[in-house]
Amino acid sequence: MRRYAILFRPLRLFTAVALAGALSFSASLALAADQPLMGTAGNYAVMGATAITNTGPTVVNGNLAISPGGSSSVTGFPPGVVTGEMDMANADSVLAHTDLVGAYNDAAGETTTVNLTGTNLGGLTLTPGTYTFDSSAQLTGTLTLDGQGSTNATFIFQIGSTLTTASNSTVELINGAGSCAVFWQVASSATLGTTTDFQGTIMAMTSITMNTGATIGVGGLGHGGRALAMNGALTLDTNVINPPPAGCAFAAAATPTPIAAPTAAASTPGLSPGASGPPSAETPSLDVPDVSPSPRLPDTSIGTSATPITGIALLAVAGAAAVAGLSVAFALDRRRA
Repeated sequence: MRRYAILFRPLRLFTAVALAGALSFSASLALAADQPLMGTAGNYAVMGATAITNTGPTVVNGNLAISPGGSSSVTGFPPGVVTGEMDMANADSVLAHTDLVGAYNDAAGETTTVNLTGTNLGGLTLTPGTYTFDSSAQLTGTLTLDGQGSTNATFIFQIGSTLTTASNSTVELINGAGSCAVFWQVASSATLGTTTDFQGTIMAMTSITMNTGATIGVGGLGHGGRALAMNGALTLDTNVINPPPAGCAFAAAATPTPIAAPTAAASTPGLSPGASGPPSAETPSLDVPDVSPSPRLPDTSIGTSATPITGIALLAVAGAAAVAGLSVAFALDRRRA
């Protein structure tokens, strides 16, 4: 019996280490955020419910939808430009609104990684996870989102009331972080200050206001975003909105052709409120499929954020297998004895 006790001492230690590794791995999985399922709402760069109003040469490099408001609720195009479809109180916009409600609820239901209530986002560097504000959230300066080498790892911001950015504020994406997987769930209204450089999809319960010169999704590869107001108005003023890259857009969406923001002296082709696409052949429109109201379509592009299997997790699995095998062997040996 003594030789078995001696042999089992290191096995007990090995089992303890393996168990600790398994618990650590489980904890890391619990902190991983799932991306909300955008459904057909992912086809749109901007959305509103009661009105979409624009001042100045705004450029929306994608599709526009409004529901339940109709064409009379969309004003300021021209001088603003929408490079894709303008869906107003039709089947596509109604379904997109339904899908936006589902995506909003998905984001709101994610488990909190860190509660940042009362903390200004400016000056912070955050890693993937779900960040909660019990009330309002403020960004003054630069917020850096660090993907830690994992492409399009998920960032979700749950904001209990309003989101406000100061003038010249910036959201910066580094080390694999991508706009495909950055979501701002705002329980009231969002206001982007003048010349704010923003990234990611804003899903506001009520309204979104983009002040003069504010942009969403500008910056090139991996940058992008959406301004999606669920129950209120979207207000624009000389803005640029670029949706996330085609590789992470809803699978059925076409890819818009970006155009540069026009200057005051430029001749700007535009759309009348009732138009379904731009009048000029230079600005192609997007074909958004006619999807009748049906169960919400999943966003098939990215899925959940991946959590790498660490060495300690592998150790846990290997250790458990080794302990089980040795236990069986010792049991058989004792029967022979």
